[in-house]
Amino acid sequence: MPQLAQRVGRAKPSAIMVIAEKAKQLKAAGRDIISFSIGVPNFLPGEHVYAAARESLSHDSGQYGSNRGAEVLLDAFLKHIEALGFSGYTRTNLSIGIGAKHVLYNLAEALLDEGDEICFAAPYWTTYRDIADIVGAKVNVMHCGPEQNYKLTPTQLDAALARKPRVFLFNNPSNPTGMVYTAGEIAALADVLVKHPDTWVITDDIYNSMVFDGIGYHNFVFARPELRDRVIFVDSVSKTYGMPGWRVGLIAGPEVVAKAVTTLNSNHITSLPEVITAAAVAAFSGPQEVPRARCAEFAGKRDIVVAALGAIPGVACPRPQGAFYAFPDISVAFGKSHHGTKINNDVEFCAALLEAKGVACVPGSAFGEPRAMRISYTCPTAQLQPGLARIAEFFAELN
Repeated sequence: MPQLAQRVGRAKPSAIMVIAEKAKQLKAAGRDIISFSIGVPNFLPGEHVYAAARESLSHDSGQYGSNRGAEVLLDAFLKHIEALGFSGYTRTNLSIGIGAKHVLYNLAEALLDEGDEICFAAPYWTTYRDIADIVGAKVNVMHCGPEQNYKLTPTQLDAALARKPRVFLFNNPSNPTGMVYTAGEIAALADVLVKHPDTWVITDDIYNSMVFDGIGYHNFVFARPELRDRVIFVDSVSKTYGMPGWRVGLIAGPEVVAKAVTTLNSNHITSLPEVITAAAVAAFSGPQEVPRARCAEFAGKRDIVVAALGAIPGVACPRPQGAFYAFPDISVAFGKSHHGTKINNDVEFCAALLEAKGVACVPGSAFGEPRAMRISYTCPTAQLQPGLARIAEFFAELN
């Protein structure tokens, strides 16, 4: 029979979704499961977003939309990024996609030929490697362990860029670690980027409005404006506005890149639906009380998580300052057993934790750091401390 294309063999199911599905199955079977696995914000957008969607449906045109994105959405996004600190951008610098994941895939298709190199830091979001594999790119991973707070150093970046990769992919705030780069750290990395003019820079910064402790969001373009001709900023309504299911991603970058993404859109998605566009415009342009309140809530939950993990002997967890993740180093458990079940690595740890205590976390190896696991703390507040207590109990029972 006919064979599938080779690229399909390079595509892998999301490791995060595998864990989430396992937890869902156990819960359906009657188990008491607390899930710290999937990275969804677990809140809904403000009523004005739904009102805008309903209003859009009442006068739907039924027509195709713009491959680049409706002008009203582009204008709303321009105001959004201006508030972040991006200036001088116009509609021609923008394009859209069906979520940030789709935008990143489009960028890979637009910027990477088969055999080209892409570099990014580990821990990394699982999809980075998956997309690179699908398009046939070579991956150079810069390992950034807990001993350096999971952050990339200028020396590491300089060494990676000396290899002349086609793309450097950067994530701030970080999924899976929740770490956020300071203005000084961003400036130091930007100084390195200026020295290597042949590499595109993608900043996947969809958690830019979920930053704690007054640290602020910073971008390479703010530190070195001359990088604007090479930097592509990726954003989304999913995390900030509690809208992951609405699937709206956007970019701001050089006109040539925005045009390329728009051309790709014309050959697969065509456009965003009118009702989705209306909801996204309302999210960007309307009241911001919901995302602000949720950001404050997540900062409080972060404090609870860090305190609980810090009380477990041998567990190290750099303090996250954004997003809604913690990424503790659990390697102290390796080589031990839990009621006869040997734990040799992060995958076995998370499997045993789920089976014994009903707590679902994602193994760190899915993110390129096998010493750790990811905790997404967006669960209902009533579940947070009980879930953390179960993790502490699990550690205490190791021998």
